[in-house]
Amino acid sequence: MKADDLKLDELVSVENGFLSFRGKRVVIHDLRAMGQIRSDLARMLGMEGMRRVVTRFGYYWGHTDAAAMKRVFNWDSTEELLRAGPRLHTLQGITKSVVTSLQLDDETKLRMELQWYRSGEAEEHLAALGPADHPVCWMLCGYASGYASFCLDREVLFVERTCRGKGDDLCQAVGKDRESWGPEIDAHVPYFQIDDIHPKIVELTEALKQKSRELEHHRRQLLELRGGCVANGIAEYRSKAYHQVLDLAERVAHFDSSVLITGESGVGKEVVARYIHRHSEHADETFVAINCGALPESLLESELFGHKAGSFTGAVRDRKGLFEQASPGTLFLDEISAVSPALQVKLLRVLQEREIRRVGENTPRPIDVRIMAASNEDLERAVAHGRFRDDLYYRLRVVEINIPPLRERPEDILPLARFVVHRLSQRLKIPKLTLDASCLDHLQRYPWPGNVRELENALERAAVLSEDSRIRPIDLPPDLLDLGAANGRIPASPTRSLQEVERRHIRAVLEHTGNNRSQAARILGIGDTTLWRKLKAMERDRLSSEP
Repeated sequence: MKADDLKLDELVSVENGFLSFRGKRVVIHDLRAMGQIRSDLARMLGMEGMRRVVTRFGYYWGHTDAAAMKRVFNWDSTEELLRAGPRLHTLQGITKSVVTSLQLDDETKLRMELQWYRSGEAEEHLAALGPADHPVCWMLCGYASGYASFCLDREVLFVERTCRGKGDDLCQAVGKDRESWGPEIDAHVPYFQIDDIHPKIVELTEALKQKSRELEHHRRQLLELRGGCVANGIAEYRSKAYHQVLDLAERVAHFDSSVLITGESGVGKEVVARYIHRHSEHADETFVAINCGALPESLLESELFGHKAGSFTGAVRDRKGLFEQASPGTLFLDEISAVSPALQVKLLRVLQEREIRRVGENTPRPIDVRIMAASNEDLERAVAHGRFRDDLYYRLRVVEINIPPLRERPEDILPLARFVVHRLSQRLKIPKLTLDASCLDHLQRYPWPGNVRELENALERAAVLSEDSRIRPIDLPPDLLDLGAANGRIPASPTRSLQEVERRHIRAVLEHTGNNRSQAARILGIGDTTLWRKLKAMERDRLSSEP
């Protein structure tokens, strides 16, 4: 988990009519009201007393937020956990908090620098008490200190250097562990000291964990009385790898060269093909897609080239094929590796001569169509084994775009999931459908052998099963939950190949579905034909490995 992945609507929910922040009840307060309280505290306690109260309030707040973050998420690193504190402050609307420097040595020695833009606390102070001659973002300093102290389990203190409350352009603070500060921090220490707060927060955290377990158990009991479902969706990206894919797609879009799109089943090859078409000069023309593996050879030939009336039984009239229907737009040939050798020869002629002959006709017909093809099989290997013509392969592969599988671009998982949930909210008519934050780690840990299609299917299932328009872990497919190997989860191993993980996962899903291949294909997010092909390959490898 990374700090930038946190979203407010996934952290805050409505439970029993009240706002809840990961199990803690929270309220929304008005900035002007806080300014008035600040003014009253200054009159009753003086500036020193008011600073103590406000700092300690922030310190306790930071402690509890850090406890929630450690309890709910598995962080990529301690640094990401520390960055989550400023991210929460930004999400909560208190200030736009930016980490400008973070140095952590041996998980103990910390130096962290923050910039606070439009600090609500500075605005409160200016409105209630006017300009000060010293920094006044005491609650922010308290929060940052309490948060970092809980994360590192040692005393960390933040001190504000510049502040808008005293006329500076920007609020800036520096935080260090107590030992690194030296005597410079002594004057500030009394404002942060809170007697025995850490054990109390740990006790509260454990109580919240137990409560969360009880709620999940209760939800599981309710869901056992209900059913399940399947789905589909579309794509979004954040990773550098997918950005490079789209950058290449956009560049080739301006030319009519043939494009071969490769990648595992479910990565979104047709999505990229449509992206190229939308950015081409033919964007206003027709985009036609066909799955070459879904039709027998005779029917596929008629679909692609068209036919003359009487050329075969049932051909009662002349019919245009997809090459003519797509002209002058784009024809997308998915699963091109499934095309028979005889039909490969005819496709090669189309690419060379830019003309077709309908079935039962001798007259060539010119076409003006851009051809894109896709394959989830290694075509170079198919050429080497004589199953695919090398001349057709090179004609199709003028430009090759390979789409990495989802497990190799984990940065895309959460943006994709949120995008899919948004689309599902509209399509399934579930207003304000939201991913609960407790789902995020499950989504990021799972290897997604079915890629984007499997993610879409899993989230639609979860949306259908969700309560109060909020997707929780219990709504996700069992394979996504970290329930151990006994529940079908395949334990991770650094010595297991990707092919072995995929095959074990396929076997586990087949076992889960009682060997129902159609249902297994839907869970895996792949087509029946693709599953059949994978099972045949598994059987061939098993037989070849036997003595």
